[in-house]
Amino acid sequence: MNIPYLSFDKINADVKEELTPAFEKFIASNWYVLGESVSAFEQAYANFNRVEHCVGVANGLDALVIALRTLNIGPGDEVIVPSNTYIASWLAVSYVGATPVPVEPREDTYNINPDLIGEKITERTKAIMPVHLYGQSCEMNAIMAMAKNHGLFVVEDNAQAQGASFDGKFTGSFGDINGTSFYPGKNLGAYGDAGAITTNDHKLANRAKTLRNYGSQKKYYNEEKGINSRLDELQAALLSIKLKHLHAWNKERVALAALYHEQLAGIGDLILPKTIGEATHVYHIYVVRTTRRDELQEFLQRRGVGTLIHYPLPPHLQAAYAELEYKKGQFPIAEEIANTCLSLPLYPGLSTTSLGKVAEIIKEFYHA
Repeated sequence: MNIPYLSFDKINADVKEELTPAFEKFIASNWYVLGESVSAFEQAYANFNRVEHCVGVANGLDALVIALRTLNIGPGDEVIVPSNTYIASWLAVSYVGATPVPVEPREDTYNINPDLIGEKITERTKAIMPVHLYGQSCEMNAIMAMAKNHGLFVVEDNAQAQGASFDGKFTGSFGDINGTSFYPGKNLGAYGDAGAITTNDHKLANRAKTLRNYGSQKKYYNEEKGINSRLDELQAALLSIKLKHLHAWNKERVALAALYHEQLAGIGDLILPKTIGEATHVYHIYVVRTTRRDELQEFLQRRGVGTLIHYPLPPHLQAAYAELEYKKGQFPIAEEIANTCLSLPLYPGLSTTSLGKVAEIIKEFYHA
């Protein structure tokens, strides 16, 4: 038996007939950078996310970097980030010269705890960066209220939660300006690296377009020091095709997660994902927790089941952030999650039979 952690077979099959014509149109256009396909995808993704503007960029990290730059966040500033996110969230803050200030998550949702943000706000704080981790929306009403009370910007990292919502509003539409990733494994994945910025602010969108293109709006005339981070025409064309299927794929993810909930409830010391009342979860990742994580992962691997750990070491303990001088134990919730989390197979096309086999093997592990 072999059940991979992730498979693109069904997703590729769903869009296969549309991909070849799109590729042929791309080749025939003789226009490969910032053309009609990028514009069309930007409009389609803005409509999907219910925002006024979308700016396509090369990847999710660049999306966050450019978003922060449009807000003039830089050296001497602080940005509040989760203590248990993927390191890209912190890196974006570092790349603009600002300092990431970590805040612990809730133990049940793994998302940043709004109740703890206030104590980390200083006169240097310029923004809050909520990360919708694993596919569940953060508690955006509370975060937006906190930001408004303190005069702070909000920059959402929406890389893992395309199509999720809080109180009926989509993630990626709350903040002043937001970034997302279309890395292949995301719920909406490209066939390579890609990303986007979303905002309802016309001026921020225009500046983001300038910054992604060498700081230029008119060829060979540069208004500021920008970077080269442009969503290419081919990826945009293919993403436009996949975007039409995203709601259906997310619905399938949610249904598979419900089966895991049902079949794994009450098993050993497993802690299953929890979704809070006003949030929705699109299960980019199905994460369980157990004090026997490494044993369970090895047991599943021997039985042919792929798993991953998201993420084994929190940013504050990474060598890359040694200069911040954080010590082990300073962010105990992030560390506990890192030491106990395990991501199980969940993707469009995973059969209920295969999911049941995964559940059976986990039960066998605990009964043994």
